[in-house]
Amino acid sequence: MSPVKIFRYSHLTPGFAIFALVLCLSPIQLQAAAEYVGRETCEQCHAEQVKLWQGSHHDLAMQHVDENTVLGDFSDAEFSYAGITSKFYKKNNKFMVRTDGPDGALQDYEIKYTFGVVPLQQYLIELEGGRLQALLIAWDSRDKSAGGQRWFHLYPDEKVTYTDELHWTRVSFNWNGMCAECHSTNLKKNYDSKTDTFKTSWSEINVSCEACHGPASNHISWANKKPEARSEADKGLALLFDERDGVVWQMDAKKGSADRSQKRQTEKEIEVCAQCHSRRGSISDDYSPGKPFLDHYMPRLLDEGMYFADGQIQDEVYVYGSFLQSKMYHKGVTCSDCHEPHSLRLRQEGNGVCLQCHAAEKFDSKKHHFHESDTGGASCAECHMPPTDYMVVDPRHDHSMRIPRPDLSVTTGVPNACNNCHKDKDASWALNKTSEWYGESAAGFQKYTEAIHAARTGDSRAGESLATQIRDADTPDIARATSLSLLSSYLDQANAAVLQAGLKDENALVRLASVSALENLPAQIKVQWAYPLLSDEVRGVRIEAARILASIPLGELPEQQRKIVDSATQEYIYSQTVNADRPESQLNLGNFYVAKQQFDKAKAAYQKSIELDSSFIPAYINLADLYRIQKNDKDANAILEKAKQLSPDNADVYYALGLSLIRQHKNDKAVSELKMAAELAQDNARYVYVYAVALNSTGDSAGAIQQLQAAHQRFPADVDILSALVSFHRDAGNQFAAETYMKKLQKLDR
Repeated sequence: MSPVKIFRYSHLTPGFAIFALVLCLSPIQLQAAAEYVGRETCEQCHAEQVKLWQGSHHDLAMQHVDENTVLGDFSDAEFSYAGITSKFYKKNNKFMVRTDGPDGALQDYEIKYTFGVVPLQQYLIELEGGRLQALLIAWDSRDKSAGGQRWFHLYPDEKVTYTDELHWTRVSFNWNGMCAECHSTNLKKNYDSKTDTFKTSWSEINVSCEACHGPASNHISWANKKPEARSEADKGLALLFDERDGVVWQMDAKKGSADRSQKRQTEKEIEVCAQCHSRRGSISDDYSPGKPFLDHYMPRLLDEGMYFADGQIQDEVYVYGSFLQSKMYHKGVTCSDCHEPHSLRLRQEGNGVCLQCHAAEKFDSKKHHFHESDTGGASCAECHMPPTDYMVVDPRHDHSMRIPRPDLSVTTGVPNACNNCHKDKDASWALNKTSEWYGESAAGFQKYTEAIHAARTGDSRAGESLATQIRDADTPDIARATSLSLLSSYLDQANAAVLQAGLKDENALVRLASVSALENLPAQIKVQWAYPLLSDEVRGVRIEAARILASIPLGELPEQQRKIVDSATQEYIYSQTVNADRPESQLNLGNFYVAKQQFDKAKAAYQKSIELDSSFIPAYINLADLYRIQKNDKDANAILEKAKQLSPDNADVYYALGLSLIRQHKNDKAVSELKMAAELAQDNARYVYVYAVALNSTGDSAGAIQQLQAAHQRFPADVDILSALVSFHRDAGNQFAAETYMKKLQKLDR
């Protein structure tokens, strides 16, 4: 019987805008620690840049409330949602809203700050404990002709009430932990776990100069010196944006595209943008621009639910993960090649931004795009960077800059740019058109769809395909890392060497994914392969190695090796306490302490997770599993029953409870719970399989076979389901059926 699902989370702090000194034996030691000086000081010498910045999304990322900053209608406007009518009004020159609070009752709240500006503006309300919460009723600031100038809810198709984890008063919409870091400069969350309070601070309310350039006091000192005394090559800055100095893009007339005159040597510009323009979790609280990205953040890979199998954006993942997949990135393009970094505007309007490097006569031509000018089909971005609407009204362009692939839509179900416009046609129609226009060879730069799709769908041949992508040096590193993370389910002797090589890869993201892929390997191999990564130069890799090795007793180690283990362990714990205000991080701490067999600490962390968010079901499930380890079935069942009451449609709860009951030999009750799990999670092959095994164990082999045969139709490549069908049919005397499924199983193994 399968073990209970153990949940692990990485706290992912969204952001909606872009936004060092390391002690070593160098002259930088002689400098004082840099301090933030503020935009007004920068403006004395950089007035032109400040003028460009004024009015930008960075400038307006967060503002104090007044008549000029508030865009919404507060003239007694009303908005109804989920049975609640909220009212926006003014009182004593204050902007107010009457809406449902944390207990569901209507209350009056003062709007403290505006958040964002275009195409929508949100509003922050102060609750107890220093919390600022983002109201989910937002103002559509677009022109009325575009459907704007209205109040709307960010979850219009749902019914989010005060009991829901997505309610504006809950942790998911807490500004301090979810939004603040990317909307203000030098943000310090200052969360006190003991009192569950925040004393969050910033040096500037918006995204100002030093959010990207870092603290500038040493730069001011440099600027105040006489020119002949300015010896610092870095101009007193921890981060000097000089990677474009002397660089030009030279047009290759034969290709019709430009090449960079010098290879890009660093990632510093891209990583400064990535601090906010990525879906990532924080693992430190001391980041400033110029510090290594993976020492402070853990970015999402091309994970299911976040990205489609071909790497196109699905959930709100921002820009970094898709840009890393692009041919442009691999050719040396940086953010500021396309975007003016102070105003954030495109360098050129429309197709002009692409025509900086791509010849108009070749690409901005009907011979290339086969559409009339001034239509969506003639737009570079519409075809190669198709937008997806998030937050209802905010279109975000996919930055993987890919060739439309309707053929992949036919074979794997991923979307394509053609059908984004031609919604009345199907993918086969689009495939026929593109084949007619471009032939059969337009595969594009991203060639890993089939491998990732095979892994996601449980295809037994996925391991070979993933290994091929990992070995291919032309595969973008984020796709190689994703393939390695998926390889853990398909490891065998044939591809184990690929994983071992990944642990030594020059790309830190690949090493990080390789360490994660060791999760289910035997302890001896994990120690042998993961231990060296405890000393990796990148913090993200070190702490993942510490997590992977947490459950393995390392014996009596020499002092130096013990220090390495202890250091990485403390780094992991620190990485989670950075987000101690998040239930996910408390869950991760609980799991880590369970692995270390520090059960009292684990229990405290799980209980803290529940205290932070009473609707966070994974904490209940993992706490129940801790009780199981301690042979406390009574409390395990009780906590799962409570979780079931809180979330009656959560399949994971029923699954965990079913397994708990089986361990207690209460098979009839267990079957009932497992049946609910299978029905609630129709896309989970494992739940159907376990339910069928449980049915068979109670003597209902016919019912078990019926469930498995239906599941096989949905999951034709699932080896466990096929193996069970072979076994159950054989035991039932259905030899022909057993042989039929055996042939299918053997075909998968080829």
